[in-house]
Amino acid sequence: MKSLLPALKTTLFTLSLLLGTQLKAQAQEPVRIAFIDPLTGAFASIGTSGLTQLQFAADYFYNSKGGILGGRQIEIVPFDNKQSPTETQIQFRRVISEGIRIIFQGNSSAVANTLNDAVTRHNRRNPGAEILHMNYSAVDPILTNEECSFWHFRFDSHAIMKLDVLTDFIADQPDIKNLYVIGQDYSFGHVVAETTERMLSEKRPDINIVGNEFHPIGQVKDFTPYVTKIGSSGADAVLTGNFGADMVSLARSIIDSGLDIPIYTFYAAFDGITATLGEDGKDLIHLVHNEASNPYTSQVRIDFNRAFKAAYPDRDVTQPRIINGLQMLVNAMEATQSTDPYDIALAMEDMRYTTMTNDEAWMRPDDHQLIQSLHISVHTDEGIMFDADNSGFGLRTIHSVAPEDTIMEHSCQMRRPRR
Repeated sequence: MKSLLPALKTTLFTLSLLLGTQLKAQAQEPVRIAFIDPLTGAFASIGTSGLTQLQFAADYFYNSKGGILGGRQIEIVPFDNKQSPTETQIQFRRVISEGIRIIFQGNSSAVANTLNDAVTRHNRRNPGAEILHMNYSAVDPILTNEECSFWHFRFDSHAIMKLDVLTDFIADQPDIKNLYVIGQDYSFGHVVAETTERMLSEKRPDINIVGNEFHPIGQVKDFTPYVTKIGSSGADAVLTGNFGADMVSLARSIIDSGLDIPIYTFYAAFDGITATLGEDGKDLIHLVHNEASNPYTSQVRIDFNRAFKAAYPDRDVTQPRIINGLQMLVNAMEATQSTDPYDIALAMEDMRYTTMTNDEAWMRPDDHQLIQSLHISVHTDEGIMFDADNSGFGLRTIHSVAPEDTIMEHSCQMRRPRR
């Protein structure tokens, strides 16, 4: 029996070494996160901008400091959906085939709705291999209402929350008597049109909606016919949910026509829009958005912006909600010591979080809608610490609403999986 002890000790020692090596190798495997957004085509600038910011935030906060979960790096894996719901389904299948279980996506509510459906179906059929949908920008209210999902988290305020703040601001402008609403012909554009009419009829019934029309998304090359109608309508202001190339072309056409009226928007800044509008857009372009802009009072945000600009002189920090999403995701992973989407989802529910600008945010557990402050800013070159597009112009915050004052009721009846 004694003669067996040395061999047994050697075997146990060898096994322990192998196990330790395997555990160490596993610990060093990167945490892979898919990024599905347009990287080519008419809306490529938005997608590539978001990808750059997500990767930079992962490197700046985590990879350069030893990683997460005991030393694992974060790897962002890009997938180009060309802003197409059909292509999104193809890229989603690629994500599954590569074994990635966390997806960041934001551009176009039509795409987000498609992805939400695909994730829900996949997760129902594949318990134990679920996928998490981190929505950083798609604001169709249905995603946290009728079509809410345990696996979907939204880090942007939805369209109706933003419109409630924006229409309050418009209602307080006594010079606005006639408003023209124009937008892209898809789900978000329709929500903007219908909600604006309803809210202003309650807040300022004397304001006339003198136009409410849609145009094909990403297809209009010349907005002159639309702007001609805006001019002939007698509009005192324009409200639009347009983004990307459609936002640039519409705003440029309005300004070039000589219409000196305010334009209220969701996405009229950065990625070439600010530089294109320049001096002509000063004091005319207004945005409703999360995260206060100039002046910046948080040193964390100032340092992050400076580091980003040093790395990417021709880009800007345009979507801090991507960074909020990433930091809340990592907080959930560290709290649970897990990368399993189910564990992460439970940890993010009801999470309280302080953003880079010291704004307090709360992930409402009932519908997975982030509750956060909302702001209205104006396009200007005055009081700007960080400009956009290296143009000398940027956003200056002129109105802010606290998180608790943005809360709205929801119709989500979330189906929760059991483990």
